[in-house]
Order: sequence, then C-alpha cells, then structure tokens
Amino acid sequence: MSRGRPQKVADQIQRELSEIIRRDLQDPRLSLVTITAVDAAPDLSHAVVYFTCLERAQAEAAERALRRAAGFLRSSLARRIKLYTTPELRFRYDESVERGAYLSQLIDSVRPKP
Repeated sequence: MSRGRPQKVADQIQRELSEIIRRDLQDPRLSLVTITAVDAAPDLSHAVVYFTCLERAQAEAAERALRRAAGFLRSSLARRIKLYTTPELRFRYDESVERGAYLSQLIDSVRPKP
C-alpha cells in the first residue's frame, strides 16, 4: 500500500519539529513536550501538530508556548524541508496516550487476580 504525499510530508514535519523543539527552542514549557503525530491537509496549506506532555497540567502552557513559537517553527521548517509553501501549523494536545493509559487501568481493574 502506497502512502500519499501529504502523509509523507507530515511524517517529515513531525521529525523536523521534534528536532527543532529539542535543539533550538529554549522555552522551559517545551522541555518535556513530545510531538506524537502530524496531520497535513491534502493541499499542504496547514498541518495539525499533536503533542503530549509528561503531565497533563503542563498541556495548556505548552500549547501557548507552541502557538507563540509557531512562526519560528514554520520558518525553521521552511529551511529544512523544501516545499513550495510551508504549511501553517496548528497545535492540539493529544489525549490518546492518556486515554490509552486509562483504558489499560480499567482492564487491569476487572481482570481476575491470579
């Protein structure tokens, strides 16, 4: 099965953003942020960047920091990835990790003890 161009670009954006955040941003609110996924629009006009934090309480501050750094992140991406236009970045907290942990706890709570 062949993956489409938007998905390949999204994967590249995820790798590059992770590197840029880790190496180039000095904001302490982003020190424990992990980029979990990127969904790029078919025309690559925008991309939704999903992130998670070590603690849920940090998510709001991290999202504000990411939005504030969006221009820098986009221009850094433009230098690293050669595209006709670099997608506008939109940031969303990824609740799937949290949800998965909660479901795992529920399963463990009803599993019979050996």
